Order: sequence, then structure tokens, then C-alpha cells
Amino acid sequence: MLRETTVVIVGSGLAGVSLALKLADEGIDCLILTKSQLASGSSIWAQGGIAAALDPKDSFEAHIQDTLEAGAGLCHESAVRTVVEGAPEAIRWLRSAGVHFDGQDDSPRGLHLAREGGHSHRRVAHVADTTGRAVVNTLDRQVLASPHISVLENHTAIDLIAGPLAGRQDQRRVSGLYALDRNSGQVTTIHAQAVVLATGGASKAYLYTSNPDSSTGDGIAIAWRAGCSVANLEFVQFHPTCLYHPHAGNFLISEAVRGEGGKLLLPDGTAFMAAHDRRAELAPRDIVARAIDYEMKKGGHDCVYLDISHMAAEKIKRHFPGIYDRCQSFSIDITTEPVPVVPAAHYTCGGIATDLRGQTDLEGLYALGENAHTGLHGANRLASNSLLECIVFADRAVPSILEHLERSPCIGPTPPDWDESQVSDPDELVVVAHNWEEIRRFMWDYVGIVRTSRRLQRAANRLHLLHEEIRDFYSHFRVSRDLLELRNLVVVSELIVRCAAERRESRGLHFTQDYPASDPNQLHDTVLRPEPRG
Repeated sequence: MLRETTVVIVGSGLAGVSLALKLADEGIDCLILTKSQLASGSSIWAQGGIAAALDPKDSFEAHIQDTLEAGAGLCHESAVRTVVEGAPEAIRWLRSAGVHFDGQDDSPRGLHLAREGGHSHRRVAHVADTTGRAVVNTLDRQVLASPHISVLENHTAIDLIAGPLAGRQDQRRVSGLYALDRNSGQVTTIHAQAVVLATGGASKAYLYTSNPDSSTGDGIAIAWRAGCSVANLEFVQFHPTCLYHPHAGNFLISEAVRGEGGKLLLPDGTAFMAAHDRRAELAPRDIVARAIDYEMKKGGHDCVYLDISHMAAEKIKRHFPGIYDRCQSFSIDITTEPVPVVPAAHYTCGGIATDLRGQTDLEGLYALGENAHTGLHGANRLASNSLLECIVFADRAVPSILEHLERSPCIGPTPPDWDESQVSDPDELVVVAHNWEEIRRFMWDYVGIVRTSRRLQRAANRLHLLHEEIRDFYSHFRVSRDLLELRNLVVVSELIVRCAAERRESRGLHFTQDYPASDPNQLHDTVLRPEPRG
């Protein structure tokens, strides 16, 4: 089956839908491709909010400095300034779209601004503790009403369609992609003038994660196979406080709970964060996650506890209704007792290398959101900068895409159909399930919060064997969503390990016992480039 469109956007999180709406305002036809339903992905699970310097006591410079400090010297100041200075307009755009942020009559612009770890001021606009869901659901209604936007649900991107740029054999141009229709099992050929990857991160590479099952690094792996550079994939952010319960899945306890005075406690009730950092519970996530990991291993504890019970019960229910209800479903009353928590893989700070308008190494290919490396996050992401990044870079990508469409007004020759003539139905799907489980377990054990060179080498050796096994399976059998995700997961896991092995120091989210100090000579990105095509 062949589909044609002007721009195809892979991913239906905040970055993807924001871009689609902004392109639709310019009269550009877009097709959003999503692995499940439109309202899916990581954005919808974001609890905290969107950071913006809106209080008169706050400033762009303070927000910039907080971001730079959290990034441990690796943020690109140009990217940080671009995003921070674009924050008020991002909030205005969302409010005009119908997002109703929590208000406070005596506050600037009528908004209640929360404070989170690493922030020197209250600057997080939010909708209770379900900001992502409120924002995505509001924008999705506009997507469905737009005559310029189509949505293709239950389709998993396989690979990009790319070829030499006319007159430039040294440069490649993207002209579409292949995608698997999960309902029919058939592969759709999508022909487009521009492709945007907004597939989210790769935290599903780890055994314990706050992310949905769809976070398998698809965009990063697809871009790498097509010839794009990637950067800083060693910096995997582990959220310090994921609810610890056998049936809780991937539920987060928001950073904002600590921002409102929540205390981290050992099982015996002892507070421990002040012994690890002067900012205690308000330290950046990497410091808090390592402190929890240290205390759990030191004491042999299965978890630690987060206590917000000092706050009035009605205030807790008003500010954290989602967390309150979810914990209540497991018979945990956060108004009277502490919540058991553990760290979990949460955010991929590196990704596909882009410029400040989302352009990748390939003509016609853009990357936005968590699967992109813009230079904003450096070695660690400051809380509530991620939803902000999605909106600001979606806005900045629009003129770049319009320029590309003007340069390349023709969609080009129709690409060949997907060829399944040499493959058969798989006979041992247990291989996929087993490899998936194995990757996630040894990534957690060897490439987790604390690393060593020996652990990284063990991971690299096993990933090499698994990569060959998965490639052989992919070559001989018809594709499925599980197989495609596993294929992407092993690629991204290898890239994470390669980046981690190259950084022989500890910085931000990357901590190795072999090089526990930061090295001022390594104040640079870890950039990997694919081998040139033959």
C-alpha cells in the first residue's frame, strides 16, 4: 500500500502533535504515524509541568543558569537560551489552544508555579499532577479537527527511504519511510517530501523504567541506520522516585512532591539526602538517584520512602490528585504514610544530532523531542524542561521545513514497495521475548546508575552477539512490532554502551567507579557517526 503526504511525523507525543498543528496553520498537509493510538507515548504521562520564568522575581538568566548547572558543563548555551527565552510564548500558545493551567489569583499571570529539583525559583506551570495528559488531550482534539492533518494509528516505522541528493552524491535525501500496519500485518510505503522523527526516548532498554512500552528508541535507531550522527547517549536519566509496588508498573511520584517539601527516608525513618548534597531533596535528579541507589545497596533495602504527610491532606489531594488516587489503589494513603520508591530509567538526554531547527545530517529529515540531541540537556536534564523543548523546537522547525519544501517542491520518484518475497513467517517467537528480557536485564545491571569499564565491556560483548542473532532473525522472517522494537532496542543499547565507554570520567548522569571524578578535558559531546556507505 502506498500513502503520499507532504510531511510525515513519526510519533504522536507533544513534539509531534505540536509540529503538526503549527505546520497545519501554514497550510501544510501532515500525516502523523503512531505505534498505537493518537493519545499515547511518554508525553501523556508527564506529571510535573512546563518550566518558564514568569515570576517577576525570576528571570531568563536564572533559568538558564539552573539549566547549565544541571547539565554539568555539557549544555550548549545557545540551545539553552533559545528554549528558555521561548518558554513564555510556549505557555501562551498552550493557553490559547485551551490548556487550563492551575491558577493562583495573586500570582504572576494568574498561574500557580511549582518548584522542582534543580530550580532556584518557582517556575513550573502545571495542571495538577497530570500536565502531560491535559496538554496532549487538548492538542489532540485540534489535531482531529484539522483538515490538514491525518493520523495513521497502529503503524510502526521500519526504516527510512533515502537516496543521493540530486547533484550531490556525498549527501543523502530522505523521501519517506516504510511502516508496519499492526492490524493487517502488511507494510505501508509512505512517500513524503519531509520526515520528522519524534518517537521519544529509549528507556525501555532498562529493566525498570517509568516509560510506556513504546519507548524503544525507534527514532534513534532508524536515524542511525540511515546515516545520521548521534550524541551523548551515555546520559540516561534515572528518575529517583518511581512507585515501588509489584502491581504499580511504571508509575512516577512527581518531582513536584519533593518541591513541596517531601522528604526521602530510609526504612527506619532516617532522612538521608542532606548527607549527599547541600540541596537535599531539591538536588538534581542524577544526584538524588545515585543517593537512593547508594543507600539501598549500603543497607540492603528494596526501596526507600518519600514522605509528604506533613502537608495538609486537602492540599495534597488538590495538588497531587493523580498520585493520591494511584497510591490509594494500592492501599497507600500519602496523606498519612510515606510512599515506597525506587529509581527507574526515565529520560534519554542524548539522541539524534540536530541543529537548533531540528535538522539532522540528512536532507529532509528532522528530529524533535526526546529522540533528538539539541544541546539543551547536557549531561543531565533539568526537571520540566522536556515538554518545553518539544514546543519550542516544534516552533523553530516550521520555517526550516518550509524552506526545505520550497527547495524541493517535487516529491520525487515513487519508492519501491516493501519486498517480502524472500522471508517466511517466524517459527520461534520465543527468541524475540527471550532476547528482549536479556537486553533489559543486563543493561540495568551493567549500564545503569553506577557503571564500571568491565561492566560496559561485558554489555558490549553480549550486545554484539545479540545484534547478530536479531539481524539474522530479521533477515529471514516477516516483521512484527515486537521484532522491530527489539531490533531498535539492541541498536540503541549498543550506542549507549559505546558512548559510555568513550566517556572516561564521571559527569552528570554518567557515573563510573573507574573514573569517579570529572575531567575538565572532557567538556565535549560524545558524538558517534555511522560508517560511510560503500
